[in-house]
Amino acid sequence: MITKNLSLHHIIKEPKIKQEKSPVIILLHGYGSDANDLFAFASELPEELYVISAQAPYPMPPYGNAWYAINFNSTQGKFSDNIQAVKSRDLILQFVEEVIENYPVDPDNVTLLGFSQGTILSYAVALSHPEKIKNVVALSGYINEEIIEEDYRKNDFSNLSVYASHGSQDQVIPVSWARRNPQILKELNIDHVYSEFGVGHGVAPANLLELKNWLKEHI
Repeated sequence: MITKNLSLHHIIKEPKIKQEKSPVIILLHGYGSDANDLFAFASELPEELYVISAQAPYPMPPYGNAWYAINFNSTQGKFSDNIQAVKSRDLILQFVEEVIENYPVDPDNVTLLGFSQGTILSYAVALSHPEKIKNVVALSGYINEEIIEEDYRKNDFSNLSVYASHGSQDQVIPVSWARRNPQILKELNIDHVYSEFGVGHGVAPANLLELKNWLKEHI
């Protein structure tokens, strides 16, 4: 199927089990990758899902893309460009709305699946606008409250669910950062699951199996 010309470049996989309005999962890749990365396991996801893999807007020559820059200097060390991150947060929200308008998907059954930087943005979108997102699958990332809309804690999160996982040996995003997420989600009364696997910055086979089973129960 030909993809529509929306605000983010994307690739799609139609569901094998067709419905008039299908549940949709939007994949958000990590720093330096592209839309093809997470799309590689689209065939592993539940067959009723409409799968859309989006590509981040900032190119990283010679290849790859980012949702926002990660900068390095001698005084601050490694730090994120939060201004770019907020722009990407709003762009993803716009993209979600465009997907709902242009593809045969259920507006009340939208899942964001992110990896690393894509997870950070998935949290930012869902916590800023929980009325738009039903589920978040948060792989190898963390909640950055600096890029979530102000007063987000006043939102109604009663219809939002989160599956989060992290590698206990992750050298890119420390597992200690991810271990703060369950407490934040608990404070917000968000239905959530958090798991760790003995890997680095990646997704273990057992992790993929667990998230697939979680998705089947939540879509």
